Amino acid sequence: MNLIVDPWIPITGRDGGRRLVSLDELFAQAADIHDLAAKPHERIALMRLLLCLTQAALDGPRDHATLETCRDEVPGRARAYLRRWKDGFELFGDGARFLQVPNLKPGGLGEGNDATKLDITLATGHNATVFDNAGGTERARTPSQLALALLAFQCFSPCGIIGAVQWDGRSVRKCTGCHAPCAASCMLQTYICGDTVLDTVHANLLDKEAAGDCYGPDGWGKPIWEMMVIKPTDKEAIRNTTSTYLGRLVPVSRLVYLDEKGTSIVLGNGFEYPTFNTFREAAATIISRKDGPGLLSASLERGIWRQLSAITVKRQADRSPLSGPLALSNHHLPAGERRIWSGALVTAGNGKIEDVVEAAYDLPANMFQDTGRQVYEAGVDHADDWAAALGRGVKAFAGVLKFDPPPYEKAHRHFWTAVEQQVPALLGLTQTPALAADLSTTTWGKAVRAAAEMAYEFACSRQTPRQIEAFVKGRQYLSPRKPKTRPEGQARPSQPN
Repeated sequence: MNLIVDPWIPITGRDGGRRLVSLDELFAQAADIHDLAAKPHERIALMRLLLCLTQAALDGPRDHATLETCRDEVPGRARAYLRRWKDGFELFGDGARFLQVPNLKPGGLGEGNDATKLDITLATGHNATVFDNAGGTERARTPSQLALALLAFQCFSPCGIIGAVQWDGRSVRKCTGCHAPCAASCMLQTYICGDTVLDTVHANLLDKEAAGDCYGPDGWGKPIWEMMVIKPTDKEAIRNTTSTYLGRLVPVSRLVYLDEKGTSIVLGNGFEYPTFNTFREAAATIISRKDGPGLLSASLERGIWRQLSAITVKRQADRSPLSGPLALSNHHLPAGERRIWSGALVTAGNGKIEDVVEAAYDLPANMFQDTGRQVYEAGVDHADDWAAALGRGVKAFAGVLKFDPPPYEKAHRHFWTAVEQQVPALLGLTQTPALAADLSTTTWGKAVRAAAEMAYEFACSRQTPRQIEAFVKGRQYLSPRKPKTRPEGQARPSQPN
C-alpha cells in the first residue's frame, strides 16, 4: 500500500458524504473537500502531516507576502512533491517505509506486539478500555486503518514500558519511553478552520520568517522521509526529526516495523523529543504558570471554552512567549470572525489514556484583541464565582444532613454543562464591552445564575422535612462572591499544573 495513491484518509465532502481518499486525491480535491472526518488525535496527526507536506512542497512560504498569495499554488505543488517522494510512503515492502525504521528485530522472546497496538483507542495489550471493550478478541485492521493508526501513534504514543529490540545489530533496551510530542503535558492543539481543507491548510501555514523568529535560523528542517534515520548513529537525521519544525511535524517517537500481513509489529522506544521550554509546538498555547511559561493542558474538569482567552493571544516576535497557536499571527487571515478547532489526548501521570477532547468555536474579531479577551475573562471569572457559591451551598446542605462527601461533583457537572451551552452569549458580549460593567444584568450573567440555581436543585433533594430544612440552609449561600478586580493590563492568574 502506498499512502499517496491508495485511499486511507477519512474526509467529509461538501455534500456531507464521507469517504477515504489518498494523499494525492486529497490535494487534487482540496478545494472541494469540506473537512477531515477523524477522531481528535487523528485529526491533529493528519493536520501535521498535511502542513508538513505543504510547507515542504512550497519550501516555505518564504515570507508574509508569499504566504498571502500561495493558496492556489498548494494543490499543484503538493502533488508534484508527492510524486517526487512516492517511495517514502510505502506501508509495506523491502524498501523505505512510512514512519518505520529498517533492520528492526525483536529483542527476545515475548517482545512481539499485535498491530492493533498502534491504535491507542483499542483495548489491546496494556491499552486502556476507555474507547473499546473488546480487548479479548482478535481484530484484523485494514491497511488504510493501519496507516492512520501508525501516523497517530507516532504523534501521540504515551509514556510507558516498551520492550527491547535489536536495531541495525544494536540493542535498544526495554525502558519507560517518554511521551510522543503531541502527548506531552496533555497539550491542547488549536487550528484555524476554513470552509475547505485547502482553506484550512493555508490558514495554518507558517512562513520561514515567522518560523525563524520562533525556531532560529537552523530550525526549519526537513520532513522525516527526506532525511530518514536508517541506524542509531545517524545523529544529524535524529537532530532533524527531534529539533526542527518540519522534522517534528511527523515524528518517529517509536521504532516500528510492520510484518507483511499487517497483523503484528516490532515495537521499540524511538527518539526523545524535547518539549517546552526547549521546543515550542506551533499549534500549542503557552500560558503563564507559577514556575514560568508552560503548555496549556487539556483537562476533563475544565472545558476548552474556559481557556479561549489564552488561546486567542497572538504571538509577537521578540516579545513574551505567551500566546496561542503561531498561525494566529498570519497577516492573510480575515479580520472578522474566525472558526477555530482545539483538541487533545488526556492522559494520567503514568501515561494511562483517560479520554480525548475537542471543541470548535466561531470567535468574533474582538476575541483577538485585549479588550475582548478581558471581557471574556471577566465572564469566565463570573462563572467561577457562581461555581464557588454553588459549592458553598452544597456543603451547607450536606452539613445539615450530616452526610459526607457532599454531592459536589453532581452539582458542578450539571452547572458547567448548562453554562457551556451559553458560551455564544459570552462571545457576543466581547463585541459590546460597555455592557460587561455589570455582568449580572447581561444575558450571560442571568444564564450563569440560572444554571447555578438549577444545579443546586438537581443535586440537593427536598422531599422530607429534614431535607427541606437543609435545602433552605444551603440555598442561602447561593450567591457569588464579589468578583476580584485586576488592574488594567494585568495578566490573569497563572493556571495550575
